Amino acid sequence: MNRVVLITGASRGIGSAITFAFAKEKDTVIINYRSSEERALEVKNKIEEMGNSSMIVKADISNEDEVREMVKKVVDTYGKIDVLVNNAGIAIDTLVEDKTVIDFERTLKVNLIGAFLCARECKKYMNEGSSIINITSTNGIDTYYPYSLDYDASKAGLISLTHNLAVEYSPNVRVNAVAPGWVNTEMIKELDEEYIKEECEKILVRRFAEPEEIANVVVFLASPQAKYINNEVIRVDGGIL
Repeated sequence: MNRVVLITGASRGIGSAITFAFAKEKDTVIINYRSSEERALEVKNKIEEMGNSSMIVKADISNEDEVREMVKKVVDTYGKIDVLVNNAGIAIDTLVEDKTVIDFERTLKVNLIGAFLCARECKKYMNEGSSIINITSTNGIDTYYPYSLDYDASKAGLISLTHNLAVEYSPNVRVNAVAPGWVNTEMIKELDEEYIKEECEKILVRRFAEPEEIANVVVFLASPQAKYINNEVIRVDGGIL
């Protein structure tokens, strides 16, 4: 399609899967990362082996100046941004009594304020038919984990942000969200096997999602086939009970 697609947190996990999925559509992909330069370069090299143009951009999306510089670099190079995928996120899981204000603020700054900053800056360079897709979570809807209450709050806020931006940016830019349940990424590596088994029993398909299954939904929402879908939160959770 030859669109310019900016994906935040694109060096690993769901982010890299989304990047590869857009590359398969022949889009130009911008790989944002904060600290994993080596992994971002690996993603870039694989995409260029596919015959696609790509760029890596280092930026902490919770930093307003760095977001501005990232978007400026993309626009100076490609002249526009067609799709923004707000994927970058962190989780600092601790017992509720051990949670600190610093950790809570950091989670909100990356998962929620960072998404707002990226949307605000990218919108300035988006044309009719552009799309913003926020990666939220079922944790922000109805699957609650007290040790992740700051993460859950940030994802609920991201859903609210999605609705408000959809109203504000209509009719030219569509804004939707994807809410995954459990996904097989590095974030679950430290989970106990018995706990994973118990969680799978709550899912109708009895397994966690693969990152590519989330990426496929994101690419669809950004496509012309989804041009009448706006202001929606699409669950991709295997049927969590």
